[in-house]
Amino acid sequence: MILLVFALASVTSAFPLSEQDEFHFKSWMVQHNKVYNMQEYHQRLQIFTENKQRIDKHNEGNHSFTMALNQFSDMTFGEFRKSFLWSEPQNCSATKGNYVSSNGPHPDSIDWRKKGNYVTDVKNQGGCGSCWTFSTTGCLESVTAIATGKLVPLAEQQLVDCAQDFNNHGCNGGLPSQAFEYIMYNKGLMREQDYPYKAVEGKCTYIPHLAAAFVKEVMNITAYNEMEMVDAVGTRNPVSFAFEVTPDFMSYHKGVYTSTKCHDTTDKVNHAVLAVGYGQENGTPYWIVKNSWGSGWGMDGYFFIERGKNMCGLAACSSFPVV
Repeated sequence: MILLVFALASVTSAFPLSEQDEFHFKSWMVQHNKVYNMQEYHQRLQIFTENKQRIDKHNEGNHSFTMALNQFSDMTFGEFRKSFLWSEPQNCSATKGNYVSSNGPHPDSIDWRKKGNYVTDVKNQGGCGSCWTFSTTGCLESVTAIATGKLVPLAEQQLVDCAQDFNNHGCNGGLPSQAFEYIMYNKGLMREQDYPYKAVEGKCTYIPHLAAAFVKEVMNITAYNEMEMVDAVGTRNPVSFAFEVTPDFMSYHKGVYTSTKCHDTTDKVNHAVLAVGYGQENGTPYWIVKNSWGSGWGMDGYFFIERGKNMCGLAACSSFPVV
């Protein structure tokens, strides 16, 4: 099927693209198991080539992070945003914060992945704006593992299907702080294997006696207080946070992500993730962050983002559960 598309495409290309452009695109198609009809092939080739040019131009500059082709490279940012980010602003109301910082000291760096079996494997949300559920489960999985010594993958699908009464919207967004509230009042979250992820919103089928994780209290970190985040991650556990994804982040590869295009306020955040640690690279402090776009994106599914500047609003809306 792919070979047939290749042969036809070489003859009928309607764009002023080089053979090398098509070669790169076809190689990428094979790598990512992509098949298109003829019309779609030309459209995706054009988008892919524009994305590749943008990536190459960025990588020629002096930046703290590099970009690369990935599974999203045949998409415009508009398409990507529609499928993988929140479609509407989330009202991050839990901004006063009830977290009380420790007296320190904080470690200079920490990585909960290396401290024990405390962080589950990177998962993949698919074409559903359910990142908030993965941030939530990732945080609760880690907090529970630190408390009990048992690391159990938890059910994002339960949150997608069941947490609407707490101002969450399935595949159209939500917030970890509100998801933790749901788990607390619902008295539990099931295991992933008992309530498998489907990447679409369905009927709530929660079974109380199969609950595997619980929340006693929700800790909301004071809005824009990034040092409280450092204190929480450095002395307690990973922390959920939200931030604004802009077009260059779609093609992030490695290094410390920074941006001059993103906003730093609660009303612009569109993606939720999990801070599993922090460190410093060439004098730039960063967060170590677990994403939910599969292990093929970024650094095995992770990224670094600059710490200490509320980069892209990352300190606007952070939280974690107490178990």
